[in-house]
Amino acid sequence: MQNAESVSQHRIAYGDEVITFSVRRQPSRTVARIAIHVEPDARVWVDAPDAAPLADVLAAVKKRARWISQHVGAARARLAHVLPREYVSGESLHYLGRRYRLKVVVDAGARAEARMRGAFVTVTTPEHTPIAVRAALDAWYRQRAREVFAHRLAATAAPLRWVRQLPPTRLQFMTVQWGSCSPAGRITLNPLLVKAPRECIDYVLLHELCHLLHHNHSPRFYRTLDRHMPNWRVVKERLDDMAQEVFRA
Repeated sequence: MQNAESVSQHRIAYGDEVITFSVRRQPSRTVARIAIHVEPDARVWVDAPDAAPLADVLAAVKKRARWISQHVGAARARLAHVLPREYVSGESLHYLGRRYRLKVVVDAGARAEARMRGAFVTVTTPEHTPIAVRAALDAWYRQRAREVFAHRLAATAAPLRWVRQLPPTRLQFMTVQWGSCSPAGRITLNPLLVKAPRECIDYVLLHELCHLLHHNHSPRFYRTLDRHMPNWRVVKERLDDMAQEVFRA
């Protein structure tokens, strides 16, 4: 049986600021070095080798405190401009990087469903409640994601010599993650990723497929990513910039 991932909470002082972060140790994956990530929701995660002393982890965070502070500040600034959805006609929606308008049609005799019609995503619902409209949209995004991801996964995996057959995949709505790859090689994808441009989708798929070869974020993992998508950093930045709009509930 594989050891479970462990997560612990810590904080350090940086000037007048307190940086709170989570340290994640995952024995089932070999983490070659201490890696620091700032998520779109401003949370800070630190992936550390299972055997790394806590003192070394804290030292690494302190060394990059300025970088962390800047990225946390940028994430919070983006969050400040994101308002919760009301699920009413006129709101903007995204699909494959393009902006559409939501149109809500109330029909007491109809079943709830969403369809794309020109520049609109039209939701027909027997009752006009945010819960009903969101449920119809979630179902629509899930179906679209299933079709788009299947096509793009096959295309992205085709030139990868270590992928002999497509890995099992599943869809799961997540609040801050685009995707993940389990130690057993199963890829989980967020249906909301289908809101992003195709290039961003391909980046996430390639990232997870690279984990089939390197179950970590080691230098070899990033060299593999560089080889197959040299501009992935630019694509990732584009995806991060639109993350709050994509994840907005």
